[in-house]
Parts: sequence; structure tokens; C-alpha cells
Amino acid sequence: MSPEAKKPLGRGLSALLGDAAAEAAPHSTGPRAAKLIPVGNIRPNAYQPRRNFTKDEMEELTSSVRAHGVLQPILVRRDAKDPNRYELIAGERRWRAAQGAQLHEIPAVIRDLTDTEALELALIENLQREDLTPIEEARAYRRLMAEFGHTQERLSQALGKSRSALANTVRLLDLPDEVQTMIERGQLTAGHGRLLVGRADATLLAGDWIRGKLSVREAEALMEASRGGPASKKGTAKKGGKGGDAILRDANTDDLERRLTHSLGVKVRILHKKGAQSGVFQVFYQTLDQLDEIIDRLGDTHQPGVKPAANPHTAHQRKVRGVE
Repeated sequence: MSPEAKKPLGRGLSALLGDAAAEAAPHSTGPRAAKLIPVGNIRPNAYQPRRNFTKDEMEELTSSVRAHGVLQPILVRRDAKDPNRYELIAGERRWRAAQGAQLHEIPAVIRDLTDTEALELALIENLQREDLTPIEEARAYRRLMAEFGHTQERLSQALGKSRSALANTVRLLDLPDEVQTMIERGQLTAGHGRLLVGRADATLLAGDWIRGKLSVREAEALMEASRGGPASKKGTAKKGGKGGDAILRDANTDDLERRLTHSLGVKVRILHKKGAQSGVFQVFYQTLDQLDEIIDRLGDTHQPGVKPAANPHTAHQRKVRGVE
């Protein structure tokens, strides 16, 4: 994103929450002068919405702080029980890095804030960063709207995000807890999550996609191929089909898909029509090399003494590679 694209952010936050929000924004300079305060006199923010601080990113930031110091002030408020101590509002990564670099003091802007203002600013400050997980981001949006009455329109303008993007992120919180955990761990992307919102079989599909290492596009294609909506409950036909065209999902089919996926090493999908003897058996491959491997594994099914027919796609690929 260009510097020009970031300029409205500080002004938007200032209009939303006042000057303190603009001071908390990354790379911004507020009107109040920062002062050096002891690193050891600061306690973490009780309202910190962020849960994940990865080891690699903290080591990188600590090295930078050790070499160059803390370039952007953190935001704090005085501790109500001890005027010589402070509570961190914004800048926990910088504060942790300063501790890791064994700095004795850190530049900070001190503001008089209520508990409500402290939480609001902590949420806003975190949302301006690009390293939140989609689920952390969604939780922050929801709290700002539920607890502080901000509308999606107002937040989207202040944060420089489209309203649709903000709404789609919040919808991730409608996913089962297991799927949200998969997204937080980086096993699935927000794009995968959006495909699963509203599906009764979301957890099952999510596990299949992870095992099959499906991209968002591949997962979407698989869902379209099934021609059905979310199953109302396990063991029933998927909605969206008509009569005998509905696709049956049950425990036996799911188990067979998993075993075939493990056996072939690629994603397998069985689309069996309810009340019928016929169906579709799908095998998803990502490269021609994978297709070669599948054909090799199935190669012993030809008649003795008869050479299997060459696959035109893989035969052409081998020719291009100079194998034939």
C-alpha cells in the first residue's frame, strides 16, 4: 500500500476516537510530546485483544530495537493504584522488544483514559496492523460494534477498509470454534472460512481441505461440483438438488473418502445420488506429476500382457521433458 493510501487512516481514527487514536497509529506523530519512562514500570494492557506474538517476528523486532531503539512511542495511562507505574494501551510488541533488548527506558505518550477508552484504543491500534489473524481481527470489529456502538460504515471509513471486507471478516465468527482455531493456526485462510460460513458440515469439510491441501479455488470448485448447499444434519441429502439428484452425505461416505485420499495421496470426493446406484468419483490433482503418480498406482489394473494406454496429457508432458 502506498504512503498516500495510508494518509486517511490517522484522520479517520482521530474523527472516530479523538487525537489519542491518531497518536496510537503506526508511524504517526501526535501533538503530545513523548517522554522516557522505565520499561519495568509498565504493566501489560488488561484489554489486549491480540493473543498471538510469534517468536520469529518478536526476534526480528527485538534486533531492530537493539540496533536503533524504539522509534515510535508507545501509548500508556497512569496506574490508578500507583502514580509511578503505567498501564500499556498501545504498542505491546515494542514494549516486549524493548524488554528483550534490555532497554531501561522507552518513549511513551501518557494519556488520561477511562477503562472504556483504553479498550477502544487497544482494539483500534491492533486493527491497524497487518499481522493480526483474521479471527483476532473479526473479534476486534465485533467488540467495537457491540460494546461501543460503532457501525460498519463508520469503522470502514476510519480504518480505510471496504464495508464488505469488514462484514465478511466478522462473519468468520459464525464458524464453529474448531474451524476458527484452524484459521488462527494458519491451517486455513480467511478465504476458506468464508466458503464454510453457514454450513452444518463446516468442520468436516475444513478437515478434508487441510488433509487434501486444497487452495481456496480448489475448495470452491469442489463445493460447486457437489451441487448442494449445507447439509441440515449428518446423514441427510444436501440441499440444492432435485429429487434423485441430491447428493447424500453420511459417515460411511466420509470414511471412504478419507481412506481413498490417504491411499492415493490426493483429494478424493464421492458424490453419490440419494436413492440411486450411480454417482461421481472425483480425484483432484494439482500437477501433472501427481497425475502420473496416480496412474502409476492404478497401473496394475490392466490385463496381463497388455500395455496400459498412455494418458495423452502425461505422455505429452513426458515428451516435453525429454523423457520419451
